[in-house]
Amino acid sequence: MLTDAIRLLVFPALMAFAASSDLFTMTISNRVTLALVVGFAAMALISGMSASEVLSHAGAAATVLAVTFVFFARGWIGGGDAKLAAATALWLGFDHLVVYLLYASIFGGVLTLAMIRFRLIPLPKALADQEWIKRLHRLDGGVPYGIALAAAALLIYPDTPWMQLG
Repeated sequence: MLTDAIRLLVFPALMAFAASSDLFTMTISNRVTLALVVGFAAMALISGMSASEVLSHAGAAATVLAVTFVFFARGWIGGGDAKLAAATALWLGFDHLVVYLLYASIFGGVLTLAMIRFRLIPLPKALADQEWIKRLHRLDGGVPYGIALAAAALLIYPDTPWMQLG
C-alpha cells in the first residue's frame, strides 16, 4: 500500500509542482529535488531494488548532473532545471534516459518557440497586472524549462518498472 502511494503520487506530484513552480516563479526549489531523491530512496528500499540497480540509477543521475552543470555554467539553463533533470534521471535510470532527454529536448524547443511568439504579442489588459505573466513576457526573460522536463518525465513514467509493480 505504501509502495503504491509513493509510486503513484510522489514522482508525478513533484513533477507537476516543479513545472508549476517554474511557470509562476521561474525557480525550482531545492526541496523539490531533495524530495525526489528521498522518494527514490524510499521506493528503491520498499520495492527491493538491488544495490547494482540503485548504483546504475545514481550513475544516470550523476551523468545528467555533470552535463546539465555545464549547460548551467554556460547560462543555457537554470540551476533548478539542472538539478530537476538529474533527480528525474535518478528515477528513470539509464533504461529510459535517452527517450526522456529526447522528449525533454523536443518539448523544450516547442516551449521556447511558444515563449518567443508569446513575447511578441501585446499582453491583454486582463493579464497585464499579473507579475508572473509580466515576468514570462519580458523579452530578456528565460524559459521555464522545468515545464518541458516535467512533461517529458510524466510521459515516460508509465513505461518505467515503477509502474509495473504490484
